[in-house]
Amino acid sequence: MANTAERLLQKFCSPEVVNRAEQGEWPDRLWQAVQDAGLHRAWLSEQAGGSAVDVGDVLAMLKVVGRHAAPVPLAETLLAGWLLEVAQLPIPDGPLSVAPVSAQTRIQFRRTARGWLLSGVARQVPWGASAGYLVVAGRAGGQDCVAMVETSRCLVTRGRNMAGEARDDVDFTGVTVNFDALAPAPLGISQGSLWHRGALTRVALMTGALEKVMSLTLRYAGDRVQFGKPIGKFQAVQQQLALMSAEVAAACVATDAAGQAVDRGRGLAETACAKVRVGEAAGIAAAMAHQIHGAIGVTHEHTLNHSTRRLWSWRDEFGGEVEWAGYLGHWIVQPGPEAFWPALTSHDGFQTPGA
Repeated sequence: MANTAERLLQKFCSPEVVNRAEQGEWPDRLWQAVQDAGLHRAWLSEQAGGSAVDVGDVLAMLKVVGRHAAPVPLAETLLAGWLLEVAQLPIPDGPLSVAPVSAQTRIQFRRTARGWLLSGVARQVPWGASAGYLVVAGRAGGQDCVAMVETSRCLVTRGRNMAGEARDDVDFTGVTVNFDALAPAPLGISQGSLWHRGALTRVALMTGALEKVMSLTLRYAGDRVQFGKPIGKFQAVQQQLALMSAEVAAACVATDAAGQAVDRGRGLAETACAKVRVGEAAGIAAAMAHQIHGAIGVTHEHTLNHSTRRLWSWRDEFGGEVEWAGYLGHWIVQPGPEAFWPALTSHDGFQTPGA
């Protein structure tokens, strides 16, 4: 799957496509290729028309997407499809997105004679205006629910993140969906579950972008000649490259560990660790890469800024390092001091009460 994504993106996701997408042009050929290859349904079961692959395999594919800075909502469509399937709702074709993406946002559903009435505003919804449907996690009374909402029925205020990707505010107030477009969430599925899986996708995307930043920087340090030799031969630059390499390696290990933990039926604490560690690596590696590249790294002629601007944007989506570190600290101390060492040294990792 990762190899398929690599071949596809090499063909359809050139730097020119990324630049045009940042100016507001929808990359139709790229999305159609993604859809034709079935990558958007990788997280679904075979009964739902998907590939039924493990979480780790999906993360490997998303690393490729992040490496190419692909300007399409593949991660969001995967999330939406997963949430629709667990709620046993129909899964439409085309690009999808999810809401809300912030832990503080609450969307409410209220039953009326004509259907389910929604209320609430979701901020910074990825690709909100480009998605035919939004899959919304919210509450009806005291119960977690999942709804499929036509985007055209919502009030959408367009916006963009630092990387030029669509991040739209969606007002659901007054929108009504049919009774069969909403379903109670299964046990263990909630807005928190969406936030968890969303953070996992961002970790994978960021890891791919970090790998691209490392590759570009190594190449530039070998090609750029100063004082008669490549700058990569200077000890100061070599030290920075070594530190960058360590950060990228740590990000890869954290991402893989989180994916493996989710495949074992756990993974919340591991995802928290990965979101913190990969976010830290993003800040360090991006700063060093731009220092080594100099001014050329921020130009449209060079692709470095495609990756670094996405790193700066993605690290805050579905929770930044501070939020996830706070949750991780809470989970660790909640069982009490006696549980800390056994949890730290066991193969099962930390138990996460209330997750």
